[in-house]
Amino acid sequence: MGRPNIDVSAGPPDAAAADMPLLRVEGVSKKFGSFPAVDHLSLDIRAGEFFALLGPSGCGKTTLLRMLAGFETPDEGRILLGGRDIAPVLPHERPVNMMFQNYALFPHLSVRDNIAFGLKRAGMARAAIDTRVAEMVALVKLEGMEKRRPDQLSGGQRQRVALARSLARRPKVLLLDEPLAALDKKLRESTQQELMELQRRLGMTFIVVTHDQEEAMTMANRIGVMNAGRLEQVAPPRDLYEAPASRWVAQFVGDVNLFDGEVTSHEHHRLTIATRDGGAIVVAVPRQPVAKSPVSVAIRPEKVKLSRPGVASDASNSQPINRLEGVVTDVSYLGGSTVYKVKLDSGAILRSSVANTARLDTDTYDVSQRVVAWFTSDDCVVLEQ
Repeated sequence: MGRPNIDVSAGPPDAAAADMPLLRVEGVSKKFGSFPAVDHLSLDIRAGEFFALLGPSGCGKTTLLRMLAGFETPDEGRILLGGRDIAPVLPHERPVNMMFQNYALFPHLSVRDNIAFGLKRAGMARAAIDTRVAEMVALVKLEGMEKRRPDQLSGGQRQRVALARSLARRPKVLLLDEPLAALDKKLRESTQQELMELQRRLGMTFIVVTHDQEEAMTMANRIGVMNAGRLEQVAPPRDLYEAPASRWVAQFVGDVNLFDGEVTSHEHHRLTIATRDGGAIVVAVPRQPVAKSPVSVAIRPEKVKLSRPGVASDASNSQPINRLEGVVTDVSYLGGSTVYKVKLDSGAILRSSVANTARLDTDTYDVSQRVVAWFTSDDCVVLEQ
């Protein structure tokens, strides 16, 4: 029997389900030998969403992307696009396109012919190809470069050609595998903004795989954090950073101070947690109740304030204040902020990131200087271990 002819552009049988996600991954697994690259993963992505898959090397994010593109086949589970299973559909027949990390441009073809390649394969008429290529060239701002070959372009220009080629067939979903990895920092930042603006203008669903946390936080509406083939948390960037679902996510996303301990009391909407390295820390009661079992208290470095011993901590509210004393062991000036490492009297290292709001160093601290590190109960996040 031949491959079934599936119209993936048609809507789902029940098109009245307005809240149905554009893309649904249901219990998908993929093994390479005995190694589970993706392990019973489920995920919904909405139409018009800029979604990022973030995780360490080997966590399965690129394997998942390749299954969405059709370059890998799931061992278990389904991938639904518009309510229809696209597993039987060949990659070039899916309304999905993928922009590869190395761009995969044809070196012997011009900018115009690289962009037109997929359109020719699809059998589009020459006049329509010319019109579409002109649209794509204008969209990515490459006018006047249509006759150049890839080796005559800068890295940023090659990236634009690859993007134009990926968009030329007007896919429902654009997959981007580390699209900015080859660009320098300044160009990467400007290209992030261009990608965001382009995605908004087109109203298309973008799914980007990246290991760059700042890149994911800047561009994505929501981020899925992967670890060992599973999704640890899916949330908007702010929620992911301020309310991590687990100790692992808190450690992976951004920088964090962690104190392990036991809940010893619960009163007046506050928990007291006895920690080994920070003593008794008072925290606000979390949204999700925690048992009296080992927990971790997470505090982001920018929430930790420093003052000199004997100077009253300046809290703008009536929150309980946690104070820990220690000695500054390292100072890193980063332009917009200064990061201090403080060795507490317990021997633990606490990091504090202080915004450089004054031009002169009136409120800075030196190595070997004794300080008080303080933070309020609302600055803390309690995570079960």
